[in-house]
Amino acid sequence: MATFRQHFILLLLLCIITFTQSAPLFLGKYAEKPNKLSSYEYKTQYFTQQLDHFSFQDSGKFSQRYLINIDNWVGAQRKGPIFMYCGNEGDIEWFASNSGFIWEIAPRFGAMLLFPEHRYYGESMPYGSKEEAYRNSSTLSYLTAEQAIADYAVLLRELKQNLSAEGCPVVLFGGSYGGMLAAWMRLKYPHLTVGALASSAPILQFEDIVPPETFYNIVSNDFRRESMNCFNTIKESWGELQSMGENADGLNQLTKTFHLCGALKTSQDLSDWLSSAYSYLAMVDYPYPSDFLMPLPGHPIREVCKGIDSAADGTSVLDRIFYGVSVYYNYTGAVDCFKLDDDPHGMSGWQWQACTEMVMPMSSNPEKSMFPIFSFNKTYEEERCMRSYGVKPRFRWITTEFGGHDFKTTWKNSGSNIIFSNGLLDPWSGGSVLQNVSESLIALVTEEGAHHLDLRASTPNDPDWLVQQRTSEIRLIKSWIDDYNQGKGSAFSI
Repeated sequence: MATFRQHFILLLLLCIITFTQSAPLFLGKYAEKPNKLSSYEYKTQYFTQQLDHFSFQDSGKFSQRYLINIDNWVGAQRKGPIFMYCGNEGDIEWFASNSGFIWEIAPRFGAMLLFPEHRYYGESMPYGSKEEAYRNSSTLSYLTAEQAIADYAVLLRELKQNLSAEGCPVVLFGGSYGGMLAAWMRLKYPHLTVGALASSAPILQFEDIVPPETFYNIVSNDFRRESMNCFNTIKESWGELQSMGENADGLNQLTKTFHLCGALKTSQDLSDWLSSAYSYLAMVDYPYPSDFLMPLPGHPIREVCKGIDSAADGTSVLDRIFYGVSVYYNYTGAVDCFKLDDDPHGMSGWQWQACTEMVMPMSSNPEKSMFPIFSFNKTYEEERCMRSYGVKPRFRWITTEFGGHDFKTTWKNSGSNIIFSNGLLDPWSGGSVLQNVSESLIALVTEEGAHHLDLRASTPNDPDWLVQQRTSEIRLIKSWIDDYNQGKGSAFSI
């Protein structure tokens, strides 16, 4: 996972270079927009939440959307488990439709499925509308991870009470930022859950816990392993873009070369668009075709590099780049021109979160990275966020609130029953937990895995290592529920 105009899910970072750049946000004009799920059945419900859970002054309320499925739930009397996905920075239907693993294992466990939406995303807008909710720093001030986790806790308790299901064990799931929320909720509210599967959750990507160049080094390594020529062509292209963008004729030529819908104003906008594509490609370098972010072939980085490397002799560097990046932005061939600033999944609230507490330092190492050299700069970020929102980032707040430094000692003593699953092709894996912390804080790491691949629906093309990873996850989840049921005298045997 440009300034934070670029996610995510994203995910999602704030950096500066000779020209600013950070993790991806732009998905493109023809990104897959969330539709009502066709293969999964659920009911859409709404729950009235407090706007501020941490004050006794009434700051107002808002309606939180959640999706629920009880088709396979064996009921409260038999202590059927509740599988709850912690909603990310976007429309909850998008995440539910891309979490097939949870749907597939629900019948085996007799589980209820619950997908609460994150406040300030999708339909869960305070103040009645997105325009009003995003109006200024005052209305946005309740968009925090702490408030979101509290939403999930309150909803969960109320739902269990209404269904007389207080004795039903709850397992949390989440991918990316949702995985961070799942892990943090398990640590913060251990009395409400029995465990959490945190997939591709970069909960250590804060302050100086991991080297700031980690993310872009992994993206670069993913391209280097497919083709050194591809890697070098991308590395060379940034200078070409900057040089050509220094005059109006050059900007006009770039607009034509990259088939943009409108006139390019700065070469940096195009650089951000390309950087987003490369980062997203590393995230979704799945072994089979997918459409999580965009419709893509299997091993999409390999296909991008084929586009770059197979161009005829004499083809310019930027033409080669266009041939390659078209695999990401136009694999279906349906796009006539490209718009650089679409937000089809409604993730723009992440810009606020990145300017307040979700500050993930990043940089680019010229020796290992195919990206231009840049370093994280606190002063620049403070000035940028003051210009955008009138606030300064709290660089150390997340680790104060949730921990992270010396996590092996602190979580070993205070945490239990969390799976940190990661694929090493995913650039966010560098900020996640890659080694077991204790007997119950488990790291499942795969060499070829990409961004929360384990949460996606199974396919006939799943490699053996992915099948084995999911088998391990099921075994651990079963052990959590069994341990809970032994203490509660459950009537349901999985």
